[in-house]
Amino acid sequence: MEFQKKERYNVNDLLKIMELLRAENGCPWDREQTHESIRMNFLEEVYEACDAIDNKNDDNLKEELGDVLMQVVFHSRIAEEAGKYNFDDVANDVCQKLVFRHPHVFGDVDVNSSSEVLDVWDQMKLKEKKSTSYTSEMDRVPKALPALMYSEKIQKRARKAGFDWPDVTGALEKVYEETKEVEQAIKDNNKIEEEIGDLLFAVVNVARFCKVDCEQALYNASQKFMRRFAYVEEKAGDNLKNMSLEEMDKLWDEYKKTMEVK
Repeated sequence: MEFQKKERYNVNDLLKIMELLRAENGCPWDREQTHESIRMNFLEEVYEACDAIDNKNDDNLKEELGDVLMQVVFHSRIAEEAGKYNFDDVANDVCQKLVFRHPHVFGDVDVNSSSEVLDVWDQMKLKEKKSTSYTSEMDRVPKALPALMYSEKIQKRARKAGFDWPDVTGALEKVYEETKEVEQAIKDNNKIEEEIGDLLFAVVNVARFCKVDCEQALYNASQKFMRRFAYVEEKAGDNLKNMSLEEMDKLWDEYKKTMEVK
């Protein structure tokens, strides 16, 4: 195997390493992989990079960004072997896109604020994609996104078409309406999943108006639940499973009053 170990490598070395791993005498596992088989690996590496950002851990972020880059190289190598495209093609496409969507930097368009930049970006994106309708723009929202993020992007596309509440009041009223429909669905034991979906969609609408990140809000709520439950379990000890819900709730409220800063 022709490869020279170094003190420090660069992206060209990474491309060579991936080529060798996928070669006939390379790594059996790497050789077996396809776009589909490493799809979840890609998602996991991105989430791990996000964790590093949230934790403000620069060293960990550097490592995780490397793992994300490795995934890009991996997919590019698979495509190159199939005669479709290579890493240079991937880099070229994103460079072309960045130059095209920044006419205020690489052209003669004038902008005076970040909001104007986003307007220009959207205009150039529509031109680039040759979109013929707002529905076609909605259809381009990646379906692999987490559902809360997906629904928020769908709503933002609808807003661009003018199909939106004038303010948060209408969105909040819709939450109340959908809550009643969930209650009725449970009573009727019919269309429960559908009505809960409508309620979640309505809640996302409210969050969007309030400029709240739904994914982050739900994550924070989950973390808060875990902290409170941990307190209940610690106080209950071995008696947890024998406690009534009322007894657990008492400890839950105790934590809220004594441990959480208002």
